[in-house]
Amino acid sequence: MKVHHLNCGTMNSVIAPLICHVLLIETEGGLVLVDTGFGLRDIAAPAQRLGVLRHLTRPVLAAEETAAHQVERLGFSRDDVRHIVLTHVDADHVGGLSDFPDAQVHLTADEAAGALRPATRQERSRYRPGQWAHGPNFVEHGTDGEAWRGFAAAKELTGISPGVVLIALPGHTRGHAAVAVDAGEHWVLHAGDAFFHHHTLDGRPAPTAQRLQELAIAHDRAKVRDNHARLAELHGRSAPDLRIICAHDQALFQQLRG
Repeated sequence: MKVHHLNCGTMNSVIAPLICHVLLIETEGGLVLVDTGFGLRDIAAPAQRLGVLRHLTRPVLAAEETAAHQVERLGFSRDDVRHIVLTHVDADHVGGLSDFPDAQVHLTADEAAGALRPATRQERSRYRPGQWAHGPNFVEHGTDGEAWRGFAAAKELTGISPGVVLIALPGHTRGHAAVAVDAGEHWVLHAGDAFFHHHTLDGRPAPTAQRLQELAIAHDRAKVRDNHARLAELHGRSAPDLRIICAHDQALFQQLRG
């Protein structure tokens, strides 16, 4: 499978400059997105779609950065996007869902429960239901599965394509997941918001402001720390066939965008 690395949302955050690292995968059955970043409707109505958080993240909201425009620039149609796999349902990951209304949207059942049926004050405040008011076709996946490179619960989404693997990685949100993609010569592990800064992979602390933000918005801080340790251990193996990325780190994006 051919994998394109897209920035679908530059943010001039008060914490640090950030991007929204999205994967576009070419499969025999059509295109697959891993996350969507911000979408066209976010640009049209940022107050309603993104809420007050936009004043902290300060997204650029440029139409040319949306997945919809980037898919078309690559010579495809938006209708060619058949599946979207979500790491989680925070606003900067799902804003583009409405630009691909016919795509099946895959996520863990725990994340669907947190977003669609929030049980805590934090869950009620973090999610933006307007971003899925168009009624996407959600496909929920259980967190059972087989081991994958040290992770206990990985499920290959063969209904999408062999080589697309959903890995339960809760902590940042109740049902957060990572997505592993077989890019041919190597695997790409998109860890979503399981970590924020590339220093985490080296076992070093992230910059203080980002570390504090990461813990402040975590659903389960202990699991976040455990995920950091597991990802750092995996990175430390220096496997030549694995690239680990997260959603918002500019340095990791620049390494792989070519």
